[in-house]
Amino acid sequence: MQVLYSHCAGLDVHKKAVSVCVWITSAEGRGQTHHQQFGTTTPDLLELAQWLQSLGVTHVAMESTGVYWRPIYEVLEGGFTLVVVNARHAHVLPGRKTDTGDAQWLGDLLRHGLLKASYVPPRWQRELRELVRYRRNLSQRRTQVVNELHKTLELANLKLASVVSDVTGASATDMLQHLVAGQGDPQLLSELSRGSLRKKKEALCRALTGRVRDHHRFMISQHLAEISGVEEDIRVISEEIERRTAEQQELIDRLDAIPGINRRVAEVIIAEMGTDPSVFGNNVERAMAWAGVCPGNNETGGKRHQARIRQGNRTLTTAAVEAALAAIRSRKTYFHFLYRRLAGRRGHKRAVVAVAHAILKTVFMMILRGTTYQDLGADYYDRLRPQVVIKKLTRRIRQLGFEVQLNPKPAPA
Repeated sequence: MQVLYSHCAGLDVHKKAVSVCVWITSAEGRGQTHHQQFGTTTPDLLELAQWLQSLGVTHVAMESTGVYWRPIYEVLEGGFTLVVVNARHAHVLPGRKTDTGDAQWLGDLLRHGLLKASYVPPRWQRELRELVRYRRNLSQRRTQVVNELHKTLELANLKLASVVSDVTGASATDMLQHLVAGQGDPQLLSELSRGSLRKKKEALCRALTGRVRDHHRFMISQHLAEISGVEEDIRVISEEIERRTAEQQELIDRLDAIPGINRRVAEVIIAEMGTDPSVFGNNVERAMAWAGVCPGNNETGGKRHQARIRQGNRTLTTAAVEAALAAIRSRKTYFHFLYRRLAGRRGHKRAVVAVAHAILKTVFMMILRGTTYQDLGADYYDRLRPQVVIKKLTRRIRQLGFEVQLNPKPAPA
């Protein structure tokens, strides 16, 4: 087998140690290995870099093991051609599983060009990813605390959630804060309602009549404090993300015109997929497969069966599905009609994933071509195949017992 890289190394990464195997291939094709183990502290990693340079290593391969590969990548970045691979793509043969054997196997695969490198974005994008994903975790934490608040209110038999749409809104929060402070009169609490909620004062009075004990007041106060703290953290993180995406403001404005996409979703797309289509070879289908919104392959005996979507970038997939759920509510748009066209025969979930695929595909092509969004219209498929629509409608009318005669509309003068 042909050797592509004569001086390369394989790294088996762990939390406390890194096993390294350097492959040096002579002009006659003979391979020689050098084994060494290093720690994972910064001085140890700098020593690792110097050792690799002294042996003339040009390419380094490592598995994407949790987050342990990140510090090593940061130290070696710029001095070597780094290849981060999926651990499932580089399995060692059974019975030969050792740290030294793993490093040697990675190096051997690398020197023959048998490893597929994973997409590792540039440093600014990696940092933006961390912020975006941290904000997503905070949003999930807020949802969890709100659910816990709902539970506490039910335990106290306060049916506030049955009257107001959001128990963390301004009116509901004022009522709960006064309740925690010791105010127990439902009539006085209902007077804190604002806007259209004042029309429901009688229902609020009944809903706020419960069996509230000191324990419930303490739990409600803790939930409100945590919700307030998480919302403040989300605000600070959002400001930092907005500062870091100032250079992409023009792109965010263009993406914001797509139905279902707002600024937050656009920031997720930029952080996860980036702004350089060339990393995917300017191939939209390759990018969609990486994002995880394409169906998998399940073919047996020449027959294709249904398959789940491929594994991809979960953060980007979640954001695309959220955008799709919002886009299908926009009437008279292409995405709404695409959902209706597929949902009847494929089901709600598959139709939503198809819309998410169409949204991400639109985003990719807009970034690739530098264009703005233009909706295809709800009648896109009708205009694409008008004869099929005419035939279908004619058949349905005849089934109802009517004769159909089609007269073409005269062209305007």
